Amino acid sequence: MTSRELAFMSATELGRVLRDKEASPVEAVEAYLERIEQLNPSLNAYITVLADDAMASARQAEAEIAAGRHKGPLHGVPVGVKDQIHTEGILTTDASKIRADFIPDRDATVVANLKRAGAVILGKLNMTEFAMGDPITSAFGVTRNPWDASRSPGTSSTGSGAATAAFMCATSLGEDTGGSVRGPAANCGLVGLRPSWGRVSRFGVDGASWSLDTIGPISRTVEDCAATIGAIAGHDANDPYTWESPVPDYREALTGSIHGTRVGVVRELTGPEAPGLDDQTRRAVLTAAEKLAELGAEVEEVSIPLAARAGVASRVISSVERVSLRPDWIRDRPQDFHHNTRIAFMTGEVIPAQTYYKAQKLRTLIRRQALEALERYDVLAMPTTSGPAAVMDLRPGIRSKKQAAHALQEGAYRGFFSMVSGPALSICCGFTSEGEGALPLALQLAGRPFDESTVLRVAHAYEQNTPWHNRRPPV
Repeated sequence: MTSRELAFMSATELGRVLRDKEASPVEAVEAYLERIEQLNPSLNAYITVLADDAMASARQAEAEIAAGRHKGPLHGVPVGVKDQIHTEGILTTDASKIRADFIPDRDATVVANLKRAGAVILGKLNMTEFAMGDPITSAFGVTRNPWDASRSPGTSSTGSGAATAAFMCATSLGEDTGGSVRGPAANCGLVGLRPSWGRVSRFGVDGASWSLDTIGPISRTVEDCAATIGAIAGHDANDPYTWESPVPDYREALTGSIHGTRVGVVRELTGPEAPGLDDQTRRAVLTAAEKLAELGAEVEEVSIPLAARAGVASRVISSVERVSLRPDWIRDRPQDFHHNTRIAFMTGEVIPAQTYYKAQKLRTLIRRQALEALERYDVLAMPTTSGPAAVMDLRPGIRSKKQAAHALQEGAYRGFFSMVSGPALSICCGFTSEGEGALPLALQLAGRPFDESTVLRVAHAYEQNTPWHNRRPPV
């Protein structure tokens, strides 16, 4: 089996090949390291590549599998980890000069869980500085979208999206505050799951917003996504915000059947008044809803009046909470921030308490409306983004009020379910064209808190009956 064949397998396909000893974890790691050496100079998806550590872990996994101690679907599978997630003895930078020499003395719980599942950590992935929603702020350089190097790979998990799409890891971890798992998944043609708040431990993760942050997988298929979330989810005594709700076998939920499943298409995010939504994205999402109906789902339009206001509320909350985590940094070392990050942190410092309070009240109302809708529907459907990946403007600063307003509008699509705190998944639902330069478009499916299984089941049925997940970027 060639290195190219190994690298181009899905994570779960690779896991089965390794389990059956048709290839070894060492060969899999070598295949991915070859891809990283070839592509990272142009895509800049990794900050730190752990070649020696990964090879040592691969040899250990190979010995365990040979001895009959197979640990599950990710045993021996190479994984990338966003660089705000702590790794013992390994640089963890938050893509900032301020953390450029920080080496944690303990793994984050999600990393410990990956290792317990037998996964091999390939390296630490680039991101936007301190998980800001701006693709150009990393102190280690801009990450490029493998579908078009001039366009954003999605924020803030830029490296997770780019590396997974370019076959530089089998699956990856990102972090989602206002959409930083789902945005990169959408821009890079992947599957990204924001799990329910409290489903996955955040112990050992440098926070952006204590009330919004979640860790989630960015993967090439729904089954890969299910395997990855299954490995990292669960209660953690080190994180008091994790719930003791049992973690199901998410892969068992992928039955292929959605007959009778009730799907509500959110009018405010798909109709004529949807904020900034372009026609090709609207058509792709509505066509995806028609496909769900063909597969046996009961699909209807549903109104959630405040959904389109979620971007403003999400941005206010995350701005205030982000700077409150380490206010000394912006006060003592403002010169060490990227210009755009510095402006964002300083803005968070001066937002009035009453504005934050109003945003939290709006959050409560948005969540109530969504949960009322989810009493009637099993999942809600909407776009993940207002359009395909945008061309990056590498100049620092905000160009205009129109640009700033668009950013707030765009935030509604992913900020909506950040407010709700339930699971939300992005999946590719088409491309801008069939020819050269085609860019992915994305459908978002969201569900009741702690019902990731239903969201994954619907997404898997859609994926298996459409061709989009088979397309590869031109790298």
